[in-house]
Amino acid sequence: MIWRALSHRNFALFFAGQGISLCGTWMQSLAQSWLVYRLTGSPFLLGLVGFVGQVPVLAFGLFGGLLADRWPRRRLMVTTQVLSLVQAALLAGLTLSGRITVGWILALAALLGTINALDMPVRQSLVADLVPRSDLPSAIGLNSSAFNAARILGPSIAGIIVAAAGEGLCFLVNAASFLVVIACLLAIREGTDLRKGTDLKSVPFLAEGLRYAWQTPHVRGLLTLIAVLSLTAMPYAVVLPVYAGEILKTGPGGLGALMAATGVGALMGALQIARRGSIRGLGTVIAKAAALFGLSLLALAASTAFWLSLLAIIAVGYGMVTSMAGTNTLLQSLVPDSLRGRVMSLYTVVFLGLAPFGSLFAGAVAVHIGTPLTIATGGATALVSAAFFWRALPGIRRHV
Repeated sequence: MIWRALSHRNFALFFAGQGISLCGTWMQSLAQSWLVYRLTGSPFLLGLVGFVGQVPVLAFGLFGGLLADRWPRRRLMVTTQVLSLVQAALLAGLTLSGRITVGWILALAALLGTINALDMPVRQSLVADLVPRSDLPSAIGLNSSAFNAARILGPSIAGIIVAAAGEGLCFLVNAASFLVVIACLLAIREGTDLRKGTDLKSVPFLAEGLRYAWQTPHVRGLLTLIAVLSLTAMPYAVVLPVYAGEILKTGPGGLGALMAATGVGALMGALQIARRGSIRGLGTVIAKAAALFGLSLLALAASTAFWLSLLAIIAVGYGMVTSMAGTNTLLQSLVPDSLRGRVMSLYTVVFLGLAPFGSLFAGAVAVHIGTPLTIATGGATALVSAAFFWRALPGIRRHV
């Protein structure tokens, strides 16, 4: 049941390319965070880099959904992957030549954020084009599994490379990994992606998607939960380098282990979603996962022992990804195909577009109250949001 989406050739190609490229993406994520921490030692600047890297999603994410509903999704994704390759190559060149500065990091983070704002709605909508609707839970779960398997492997490798050879080599490997995903996308056969563009005016076309999401209670409830978690709980990752360095007294290898442990829990959660034969009961799973996310963040905040932090952060990864992937699956399964790109762009906006404000706030707050209390605040808010979502479940169940 878990692997049935791989029986479709186009999805198998997409899955293989993503798996390799995402390892490079996670390597770059760790290397960039450690580079900022090494250059500045500032929690605020870590938060600022997270902010500028994600805030373009708020500005351009809805436009990405508009493109996904009007133009061939596979060709759009090839374009975004080429642009991502260029960004990683620039970051590698500046770092390896010794000319990297925080200013350059901020500028390139903003560039990648803009690319991702266009890429994510297209990527998520494309998955639904590659498999029949009956295999969509398997496809979304496997796609999330690839993302989180890479979260284990990428930081683990990056921690070793950064300690031995510096951050620049990680950026270079990431640039090379985009060649693989581009080749796989080009090998996907046309036939499932036949959009040729339309003459529909952009504003009314976009307004239709916004109106549907707001007037449909189960869609609105799912998007609200993700918005709160993204704004308050997920920014724990921004201050993780400070937590590793100052609370656990470890270096890039320890940070890599923490990020990999998050990936272990996240992979478990993603496989749980992929294993499901239907979406019935998924709302309850999402509510419980959001509560676990909050509780495990509180445990992480209280820990000063490395082994205990590893256990807590595995639970963090499981709760976070089960709630996110479950919400993604419900939205893609319940939303009409004609509106999917625009609704998934809203998912992208609340998932990533609000996160930069949480990142900036978490970095600023950590300077004043410390990293552990900042993480604990996010955990408490996640618990409250899970409770409110639990109360809304009867309305969601009527549509599942």
